[in-house]
Amino acid sequence: MNLYTINYIKSNPPVYNFLRENSSWYKVLNRDPQALKRIEELAKAKYKLRLSDRLEKLSSNMNLISSFMEMLKE
Repeated sequence: MNLYTINYIKSNPPVYNFLRENSSWYKVLNRDPQALKRIEELAKAKYKLRLSDRLEKLSSNMNLISSFMEMLKE
């Protein structure tokens, strides 16, 4: 594995944790360092760090606050 890939993994906690949990991806990275982008996408999907996940969480929180405010009005 090249030095850039190792440094990138160590500096990116979600990717690092994903690789620790799914060690078979180390073999893929040794053969193809370009797979790092695919691994990063998988890690973001697993830990719900994508923009769509964040917007969904925000929407859910807003609905919860809205329903709580409605309960307080009554």
